[in-house]
Amino acid sequence: MGTKLTIRAVELAKPSEKPYEISDSDMKGLLLRVQPSGVKSYIVTWGRGKRRTLGKHPVMTLAGARAAALAALSEASQHGAPVAVSKPKADITVSDACRDYVTALEKDGRKTASDDAKRRFERCVYGDKLGKVRLKDLHQDHIEAWRDRVEKGDLPPLPVKRGRPPVPKPLARSSINRIRTTLVAALNHAVARRKVSPDLAFEWNAVKPLKDAGQRRGLYLEREQRRALLEAAEGPVRDLIECVALTGCRPGDPSLCLRSDYDGRTASVRFRSKDHDRKIPLSPAATSLFDRLAKGKLPKAHLFTQDGKKVWTPTDWSELVRDAAARAGLPAGVTLYTLRHCWITDAIVGSMDLLTVAKLAGTSLAMIEKHYGHLVQGAAREKLAQVQFL
Repeated sequence: MGTKLTIRAVELAKPSEKPYEISDSDMKGLLLRVQPSGVKSYIVTWGRGKRRTLGKHPVMTLAGARAAALAALSEASQHGAPVAVSKPKADITVSDACRDYVTALEKDGRKTASDDAKRRFERCVYGDKLGKVRLKDLHQDHIEAWRDRVEKGDLPPLPVKRGRPPVPKPLARSSINRIRTTLVAALNHAVARRKVSPDLAFEWNAVKPLKDAGQRRGLYLEREQRRALLEAAEGPVRDLIECVALTGCRPGDPSLCLRSDYDGRTASVRFRSKDHDRKIPLSPAATSLFDRLAKGKLPKAHLFTQDGKKVWTPTDWSELVRDAAARAGLPAGVTLYTLRHCWITDAIVGSMDLLTVAKLAGTSLAMIEKHYGHLVQGAAREKLAQVQFL
């Protein structure tokens, strides 16, 4: 029989007197075989009488079975049969898998994603005990223990880099979930490259994201505080601070902005970070900033640089922003992202509709509603109080 294989469908498949198979309607060639004993196995077929057992449920997850089946079918189309899964070398570790993933992202032209993954792995994996675990020995317990250490900040000192404190600090649950997602992507890449058996995917897929991680950003700076931060900033970092404060862009947006991305005639700029390509209108104050930075520059020149040439990176600006916040007497924890949060908050409180805010900020309407919906309710409540319905 044929049906769409889902986690629920696999769980509900009951044993009968004889073995039977359920073919996946979404992926031709993937089967679930159910034995009278209750043992369930994922099987891939690529021709008449040609099949291979991928793994047993629940040791192999449905997602792992789909990935393994897709790889096997692709190899069968090229070679007539799936290539045997290469046996992992004893010395291939979690760190090796992470470095391979970073390299693969860079080869695919995803430089921003590659740099982001590299920073996460440098902070939380390469120097940690998890990084030394061999792939073939990796267990769910290793990953859960690692996640606990990351949450507590119980990690080895970081390599010395400008703008980054050498002592790791505890991370928010949302940040931990993002790092977990990147780690899982690296381990899945190792499976796709046949450096580890698909059966092991169960170990990291069993570690679910932390709950209650999507908390609102609580640090808000009043306009006077933002002006104080700008006045306390020294050197070119002042331009970065002003840009994020006036446009609500992501901190990484200005660093990628070229002279050709700015159109002074229409007072608009193109931002391209995090795979989001968007063109947004600028306020008069923001236009004045971009006019000053664009003056005399060639189309391919970066608008925001450290010394006229060197492009900004998060490790370069983070310490400078913290220093400026300290000189301005602002609360601890001020970052460039704080200014983005302030911009979004002011835009919503100022009655800008959520869809426009989402488009200008380069995020989804769902994310705006999730994190800032309470502001809309508050504003609506105030307006309702001013209306006489009866």
